Amino acid sequence: MPPKQHLDRLAIGLMILLCMIWGVQQVTIKIANAGISPVLQAGLRSIGATVLVFAWARLRGVRLFAADRSLRPGLAAGVLFAVEFALIFWALEYTTASRGVIFLYTAPFFVALGAVWLLPHERMRRPQWVGMALAFSGIVVLFGENLLQPAGRAWIGDLMMLVAAMLWAATTLTVKASALATAAAEKTLLYQLAVSAVVLPLLSFGFGEAGVFAPSAGVWASLAFQTVVVAAASYVSWFWLIRHYPATRLSSFSFLTPVFGVLAGGLLLGEALTPAVFIALALVGAGIWIANRPT
Repeated sequence: MPPKQHLDRLAIGLMILLCMIWGVQQVTIKIANAGISPVLQAGLRSIGATVLVFAWARLRGVRLFAADRSLRPGLAAGVLFAVEFALIFWALEYTTASRGVIFLYTAPFFVALGAVWLLPHERMRRPQWVGMALAFSGIVVLFGENLLQPAGRAWIGDLMMLVAAMLWAATTLTVKASALATAAAEKTLLYQLAVSAVVLPLLSFGFGEAGVFAPSAGVWASLAFQTVVVAAASYVSWFWLIRHYPATRLSSFSFLTPVFGVLAGGLLLGEALTPAVFIALALVGAGIWIANRPT
């Protein structure tokens, strides 16, 4: 299947489903945080997902150890992936999640900027930039009031989130612009999971986290969802999409994730759903439509 220049119905439907899954993940992380420290939680998720994806790849006959020049970019992507997650969790020690999400979701813009040099065949047109700006405005509508509150040392966490966004974009560009672009999605994902499975528990120990301090059925169920559905199934699907569709167009859909996260919090945790949520959803949806209209 040769790479496509536009997103078809399969890609659009799959991206919306993935953003819903990633939005629900935000709720399951909150639940699991009540019993497992955040960075260790991410590390345990990577360990479990590594086993699952490896078994799935072997079952499908994927040649994981074939010489295809993917080792170096794969290890680089793994380090970027691990440091990104460590920064996100560490940033929340200084800033709030609602502030941090604004800086984290600048990542699609960094993907678009990097594509100018690394992916010239995916260079964005002016309507795509306008669409992404409109979608980002939806995120600002949803979370922007927190930027006006007293910050203190929040700028440290905000800066960490911005660096994490750059690393997220760098991971996507590394996958798309290297030998990983032709590697199986399972192999691409295993590089990142395996590296983070080693790095994140070590970082958790270095940060002095409490570890598993209040295990319960809800905590383990939340971790299982993150491991099986998010880190294994959804990420394999994401890397399959990156291999076959333009990364810049796919990245524009990521603005849906925090909106779906707020909706999931309202539906599953009883959190308040204000009119800003639905305004944000309309702006993000309109921006994605403009960014992905065929020429």
